[in-house]
Amino acid sequence: MDLIVPLRSFAKVAEVGSFAAAAEALDLSPQLVGKHVQTLEQHLGVRLLNRTTRKQSLTDFGQAYLARARVILEEVESAEQLAEIARGRPMGRLRISAPVIFGVHALGPAVVAYMQQYPDVQVDLNLSNSLVNVVEDGYDLVFRTGDLADSGLVARRLGPYPLALCAAPGYLAARPPIIHPQDLSRHECLGFAHSVIRTRWSFHDPQGGVLTVPVSSRFMVNQAEPLLTAAVGGLGLILQPFEMMSTVLASGELVEVLPRFVPVSTSINLLYPRDRQVTPKLRSFLDFCVARFTEQSMARER
Repeated sequence: MDLIVPLRSFAKVAEVGSFAAAAEALDLSPQLVGKHVQTLEQHLGVRLLNRTTRKQSLTDFGQAYLARARVILEEVESAEQLAEIARGRPMGRLRISAPVIFGVHALGPAVVAYMQQYPDVQVDLNLSNSLVNVVEDGYDLVFRTGDLADSGLVARRLGPYPLALCAAPGYLAARPPIIHPQDLSRHECLGFAHSVIRTRWSFHDPQGGVLTVPVSSRFMVNQAEPLLTAAVGGLGLILQPFEMMSTVLASGELVEVLPRFVPVSTSINLLYPRDRQVTPKLRSFLDFCVARFTEQSMARER
């Protein structure tokens, strides 16, 4: 009896807490995931999950069995990676996590281009502003912005991710002029909750220094898209990645503010576990991202 697929289904249900969520992650139907778990329970003769109408939880035996199942699945994945290395070409599944704005406006198009170049690779891309555990959550690599804490992961810096300070023409016409970053204290500065730019904005001074000014807003959001809507609607100033705002800047719905004081860019970092075997698919994706985002950074600087 082939137990690998039932083991994968059981482990995913244990991880996400429901058949529906596990089915979505595994690209299967909830009924098939349930059937796989039931097959495993029948084979073992022991119940693995306590089932309710809304959620599943592990039995005591299921908890102990899950630890062993994960070891087995890791060994199977390692064996598959060896086969990939022996074949010498990128293939298999890459699991990636990235912040939402970067994922939508920069990484998404890059992944499409990568998959067109490497048709034997499948990609699971999770976009979230919450920090994921790379090892425990089973990711091959993650993208993170800003300065990094010491995590024990291998980190590759991909270059700066330029920000732009913008506002709607109507907002600027109705408010005091903005000539210097210190003038921002008299303005509504739309707040992004998941970043160092929540309450302080930094700019390169034309004389070569860096100016950091405190900002405040009546509107604080943990996703950037509502901030963009608010800025276009004239609610205040927005400081976000240039890539996200390029379309509304081109249309004139927003205009750049303080062009002589360039916002201090955030950085994009690519991280993966130190003990992770660098398979052809992982190596090809690392090299692809380093080349693509370095090239884009250089183009922006020019």
